Amino acid sequence: MENERLRATMAKRGLTAQALASQAGVDAKTVERWVNAGRVPYTRTAVQAAEALEEDVMFLWPTLHRGRTGKAVSAEVVAVYGQRAEVSPAMWREFFEQASERIDILVYAANHLHESVPGFTDLLASKAREGCEVRIAVGDPNSPTVIARGAEERFGHGIQSRCELALMYYQPLVGLTGVEIRTHGTTLYNSIYRSDDQLLINTHLWGVNAFGAPVWHLRQNQTGSMVTSYRQSFEAVWEQASPVP
Repeated sequence: MENERLRATMAKRGLTAQALASQAGVDAKTVERWVNAGRVPYTRTAVQAAEALEEDVMFLWPTLHRGRTGKAVSAEVVAVYGQRAEVSPAMWREFFEQASERIDILVYAANHLHESVPGFTDLLASKAREGCEVRIAVGDPNSPTVIARGAEERFGHGIQSRCELALMYYQPLVGLTGVEIRTHGTTLYNSIYRSDDQLLINTHLWGVNAFGAPVWHLRQNQTGSMVTSYRQSFEAVWEQASPVP
C-alpha cells in the first residue's frame, strides 16, 4: 500500500526521494519503498525524516508504534482538520492553484473562498483559460432545503442571502469558456471541493455552521474508494442542478 501522506508531504516541501534520503541517513531506494510500498521505517529514522519534512511523525506513519505490519487509516486521507476555520486562506489558494484539469465546487454558498482568498474569482478564470474545466454548484436561495439549513444552523435568512451573494461573486465567470455554474436544491451532507485528484470535504453537522465542522483532505490512489464515492456524489447533484443563465 502506498503512503499517500508521505508522498503528498514530500511534494509540498519540494523534496525528492534522494533529498529526503540524504537528510534521513538512508538511501533513495529506501525512501521509495516508504512511499510506494508503504514500508514503515525504524523510529529513529522516521523521526529524522519527519523533522526534514517539518511534519508530525505519527501523521506520516500512523502505525509506527503499533508494529510494522499494522494497517493505518485509508491511504487516501492526507489530513483531517477539526474545523474548516483551520484551513488557511493560503492552503485554499494552493489547493486550487495545483489543478490543471478539473476544479469542482459543490456548496450552498462557501463565501469564505471569496472573502479570504484574494482574487478567487480571477484565479478560477485564469485556470479556465489554461484549459482547466471548472464546475460550480451553488445552493438555490429559494430551495426548501436551503431554507431548512438556515433554520437548523440558527442562521435564518442569512444562508439564503449568502447563496445570493455567492452567485453575485461568480457572475463574472458566467459564459466564460471552460466554466459552468449551476444552482441546486439538494440536501448538502458535505461541501465538496475538487482539484484534479484531490478533494477537500467539509462535513456538515446538524446545528453547526460549516466553518465549525471538520474537513477531510483526500487524494485519490489506486486502492482507495473514498475519493470515487465523493466524486460520484458530486456528479449526482450536478446532473439535477439548473444552469445559471
